[in-house]
Amino acid sequence: MELGNYEQPVVMREEAKRRRRRMKPHSPASNLSSVELISIEFILPTSNKQVQETMLLEIAGNCTVEQMKAQIWMRAIEMSQTTDFYHKFAPDQFILQYQKKGQWYEIYDKHQVIQTLDCILYWKVLQKKVGKISVIQKQKPAQAVQEFQTQLNDLIGYDVTDVSNVHDDELEFTRRRLVTPRMIEVACRDPKLYSMHPWITSKPLPEYVLKKITNNNIFIIIHRGTTSQKIKVSIDDTPDMILQSFFTKMAKKKSLMDIPEDHSELDFVLRVCGRDEYITGETPIKDFHWIRQCLKNGEEIHLVLDDPPDPKEDEVQKEEWPLVDDCTGVTGYHEQLTIDGKDHERVFTISLWDCNRKFRVKIVGIDIPVLPRNTELTVFVEANIQHGQQLLSQRRTISKPFTEEVLWNTWVEFDIKIKDLPKGALLNLQIYCGKAQALSTKVNLQSHDSPNSDSKCKTQLLYYVNILLIDHRSLLRSGEYVLHMWKISGKGEEQGSINADKLTSATNPDKENSMAISIVLDKYCHPIALPKHRITSDPQGDRTRAEMPNQLRKQLEAIIDTDPLNPLTPEDKELLWHFRYESIKHPKAYPKLLSSVKWGQQEIVAKTYQLLAKREAWDHSSLDVGLTMQLLDCNFSDENVRAMAVQKLESLEDDDVLHYLLQLVQNKRIGHFLFWFLRSEIAQSMHYQQRFAVILEAYLRGCGKAMLHDFMKQVQIIKLLHKVTMDIKSVSAEKYDVTSQVITQLKQKLEKLQNSKLPESFRVPYDPGLRAGALVIEKCKVMASKKKPLWLEFKCADPTALSNETIGIIFKHGDDLRQDMLILQILRIMESIWEAESLDLCLLPYGCISTGNKIGMIEIVKDATTIAKIQQSTVGNTGAFKDEILNQWLKDRCVIEEKFQAAVERFVYSCSGYCVATFVLGIGDRHNDNIMITESGNLFHIDFGHILGNYKSFLGINKERVPFVLTPDFLFVMGTTGKKTSMHFSKFQDICVKAYLALRHHTNLLIILFSMMLMTGMPQLTSKEDIEYIRDALTVGKSEEDAKKHFLDQIEVCRDKGWTVQFNWFLHLVLGIKQGVEKHSA
Repeated sequence: MELGNYEQPVVMREEAKRRRRRMKPHSPASNLSSVELISIEFILPTSNKQVQETMLLEIAGNCTVEQMKAQIWMRAIEMSQTTDFYHKFAPDQFILQYQKKGQWYEIYDKHQVIQTLDCILYWKVLQKKVGKISVIQKQKPAQAVQEFQTQLNDLIGYDVTDVSNVHDDELEFTRRRLVTPRMIEVACRDPKLYSMHPWITSKPLPEYVLKKITNNNIFIIIHRGTTSQKIKVSIDDTPDMILQSFFTKMAKKKSLMDIPEDHSELDFVLRVCGRDEYITGETPIKDFHWIRQCLKNGEEIHLVLDDPPDPKEDEVQKEEWPLVDDCTGVTGYHEQLTIDGKDHERVFTISLWDCNRKFRVKIVGIDIPVLPRNTELTVFVEANIQHGQQLLSQRRTISKPFTEEVLWNTWVEFDIKIKDLPKGALLNLQIYCGKAQALSTKVNLQSHDSPNSDSKCKTQLLYYVNILLIDHRSLLRSGEYVLHMWKISGKGEEQGSINADKLTSATNPDKENSMAISIVLDKYCHPIALPKHRITSDPQGDRTRAEMPNQLRKQLEAIIDTDPLNPLTPEDKELLWHFRYESIKHPKAYPKLLSSVKWGQQEIVAKTYQLLAKREAWDHSSLDVGLTMQLLDCNFSDENVRAMAVQKLESLEDDDVLHYLLQLVQNKRIGHFLFWFLRSEIAQSMHYQQRFAVILEAYLRGCGKAMLHDFMKQVQIIKLLHKVTMDIKSVSAEKYDVTSQVITQLKQKLEKLQNSKLPESFRVPYDPGLRAGALVIEKCKVMASKKKPLWLEFKCADPTALSNETIGIIFKHGDDLRQDMLILQILRIMESIWEAESLDLCLLPYGCISTGNKIGMIEIVKDATTIAKIQQSTVGNTGAFKDEILNQWLKDRCVIEEKFQAAVERFVYSCSGYCVATFVLGIGDRHNDNIMITESGNLFHIDFGHILGNYKSFLGINKERVPFVLTPDFLFVMGTTGKKTSMHFSKFQDICVKAYLALRHHTNLLIILFSMMLMTGMPQLTSKEDIEYIRDALTVGKSEEDAKKHFLDQIEVCRDKGWTVQFNWFLHLVLGIKQGVEKHSA
């Protein structure tokens, strides 16, 4: 859209005026004359039951809510019977409300333009000549409301009402706006289904599970009290059908199962024995997650006939806020906001697109409470305007000596016009320091690492802060700001999530000790609003669509086919944009096409929106999670692009949402993990905690009383265990071994807890279907490790549990478990990829959850032992060199030959799964203390602290000399030694290749999941090079045949070098090198 070239922000050239008049589309919104007068009757706060005091005003459609309030006040002072009242109070102490469909709505946004209010549009539809607005005095929240808020803040771990650290009301505004969608969600929720949250999937049953089922029938055992009945059902039967036939069969024998005579199947529900997991509804029984797990593992299916939970327990606390106006936002279309051809007295808001001058910012100065030690430093400010990761413009101040207060008092002008600033544009301010003599004093516009800048100018980034130039209401920011900056971590400190943190628009809450920068943005006589885009046709786009030569088409397809890590050249971007109407037909092209958009040019942004109006190919394509999630990473700041991706993700199944939740509510299970993922981030991410807290609060206000009660118990138990851990750490030395006194102290502390503060039962944070009860204190201990984790065992709180097995939990403080969670999550995704190819590789992604700042819980896998312990148990440290020990250990556990053969089979499959997974993910630091095996032969890896090829070196020599762990003792279990082959080994090779090739078909998804994690503070995922590891491991760009050969070669490397791993393991046993790894064995 050609927007005319005007000289000044206020005056437009004649031809631009004429062209704009010709361009005006005829749509209802543009027929709203910009200076339309709207008649409103105001019901004043001085009204009482006897007399209603009202006032009729003609309000200009383009003034703001704040200006309208001021007009009411001035008129009330003139004409009201109670003038004193209006002298005593200010307009800010009152709110405006209107009624719509029986609900009260508040006109919340004081900057909103009257003609864009929802009530105005509503009255027009009803053809009301005069609308009614009530002016109501603000009330202090009631005691109960304040108590509920305190409770929520405690659950969130952050006070969402604290606005001392925000320079606008965006967070408060968002909290209010989330009320409407939450009320709609809660109203649409099926109370019965929500209370039982069945865990189901619609993926077809894998082939290997179907093979275990005879004639489509399975047996289930239904328990009630002390009796049980075994019945045969079809896998296509629904729980309702099963209950019906069960009751028909039991018609004469109800008393046997303690079923009252007047009760029918409608009074009961099926639940998994020992778990809060319901088998209910109209879904075939084969699609329940628990049923599939039992079939997969060859276990019996035990269900209990239970009373359904009471949906009343899920009631939601009544909202204390009125709803907010639906059309909250200031802006209209450009034609409504433009000053062109208007009486200047009637101008209240100016269109950003009328502002033709360059954007500028005044850098006043910086001050810091404590100066860096080196006094011979100089300092300068670099100011960038960026959109996502795209740099739109960059400027620097001159360098000055670094003192406690440095003043520049200088305007910095950018080479971008105000009218071209996109929504989402950040002004990024960074402070660099350098040595005094090396830095020149003239303004240097080169970037610091450009090759032609003076090599002596070694500069270092010290602090940064961002501010959004267009706020959440679409208004251009103006005026003075003092921004408290974030410090870049020094050497030896945790680098964490610097990539993501550098994009935050939050400021540092530690105002006492942080560097502050003072800036001024131009002030204007009226608010400047970014207009809404009106979608029109793009004739140029239509033209280029038809003219695409064959050679260029092939070139375009080749660009679209590259993987997400492949950098686009300027020529690639040019081609994608020029043939955008061709690219838009290929969903796979969207991330590349949209990263080719020049977001700093208003005309191009308008063309992008015209293009996205023709995205049928995207809307109709089947969901590709990896592709869609690319549009949600930090490269895309445009809200329309992000909304398009979120809309696409709405078709995800509940089960899949859990897989991807680490990167992104109608289901309690999803809600449970959302709570812990957000709570853990709020505790660890200062840069984003406010935003996460607002989202978590919105969820907690809608999840219902039962969930809130559960969360309170979980948070309480974590606080109590955290205190015990800290006490134990303070009395035990920073060594690996644990004295008997320390264990005695632990038991005393736990006993004291058990007798006083410990909740009777609580949901296990990593597995919400399990409820843990009392501690089994005699089985609890402190683990031999530097971080002193607690090994805790709890009774199962559910009386219908079939065995007396305890629930084992490792409670750990001192390690960031988010990286382990990421790897376990990706193992689950790999499992689902393999399942689709009917491969069951027996992975064991045990439960693990970060519950706070370096605090978390890990599941103890039952009947499992570390390889180290098996090796040591027979012949001490030299066990690392004895090939037959592992095989013998399995034989001792599986005395019956058939059982032993099943264990070997399971070993082959699980070993294949972990070899492929650890190779692709580069999971390093594998020694015999973090590889475990269960008594049924299931091998699995634990402790994923070192990933993506970031391996520890030992005594300066890289300890990892093999692609994955396949040692002689593993091969011995498979019936082979040296270079010989065997039936099991051939099967192992075959499974590995199938699994490896299956993952290669999902290269993009794996790359994207890792790329997104790059941004989130994983200590080892800090650069694009780390991600390159995955590309190499998946042999991107090679043929299937080459890939197969590549993996088989890796197996041979392991066979050749198996002794090196055994030598490492021997060292590990002898020297006790426990690199922060717990012995998870009993």
